Amino acid sequence: MKKLIIWALIIGTLAYFGSKMLLHHKIESSVDSAIIALSPFASVSYDGVSSSLSGELTVDGIRVTIVGFNDEITIDRLGIDTPSFLSLLSIADIAENIQSPDDVIPEYFGFIAEGIHSKVDADYIEKLYGMRLQSLNVSDSEEAANKCSGKYGYSPTTLLGLGYTEQVVSLSTHFRRGNGQYVIDITTSTEDMWDFDAELILAGDMVSELSRGVRYRPRMKSMRLEYTDRSLNERVSKYCGQLGLSAAETVQAQLDSLHFFGEENGIEFDEYVVDPYTEFLNGKSAIVITAQPSEPISLNQIDLYKPSDVPALLDLKAEVY
Repeated sequence: MKKLIIWALIIGTLAYFGSKMLLHHKIESSVDSAIIALSPFASVSYDGVSSSLSGELTVDGIRVTIVGFNDEITIDRLGIDTPSFLSLLSIADIAENIQSPDDVIPEYFGFIAEGIHSKVDADYIEKLYGMRLQSLNVSDSEEAANKCSGKYGYSPTTLLGLGYTEQVVSLSTHFRRGNGQYVIDITTSTEDMWDFDAELILAGDMVSELSRGVRYRPRMKSMRLEYTDRSLNERVSKYCGQLGLSAAETVQAQLDSLHFFGEENGIEFDEYVVDPYTEFLNGKSAIVITAQPSEPISLNQIDLYKPSDVPALLDLKAEVY
């Protein structure tokens, strides 16, 4: 019996490492092919591929230089998260099972990107910010309140004024299947700035809904958003003060930014969001916004309603702590 146990352990170990080597080889071949396809647009290199028994598979140490720009983007880890190593092996074979993805996709899976590093004054950041201003038809010489509050996004100059030299962003998106519904969990953070967690519960079967492609019309059952300040509010208050704004003017500038965000997304926030958000700006560390419509609502149809009616339609509320 003892020998059988030992042989079972040996065979199991060999099978694990053998399948791991095959998995890594398959992924590295796919990544190398993708790098070749991207070569007209960007120069990409990486250190290697990693996987774990817990079900993570990542490409590590990625370095990207976009054609036409000099500054580099680096990513510590980029990959997927599944329930187990066996799930990884199944997903690796998805191309051969494309006719029956329901048999391949596990009950939950996710995409992860950890440690996306970029200098705040990188040339591609400057370009993106300029494109943002152009799309809004506004100038970078806008009043101080718009600059320090990030109404149109934080410019490289403002980020430097806030005390940042580099931004380090991490992001994960997970999909969980359920009976007649599915959940999308999004977690993102920017180092020394903020954390953001979102949970969307959508109606329908996940695989069949997502497989509809451009015809996909997500129907939201509920939503929970949690935003936690990690020093940004204090930095904004200080920087706005340096630009000549009082404490009250700084809060108003941030409220104006909230309303502008609402306008862009077809929502006119009411007191159930504005009042808690004001409290958050005045010293609370986190704000939670929830939506609980009376029945699932298509997210593609929200813009058909008057912006002032959307908060009631979604039963939008906020609380701080």
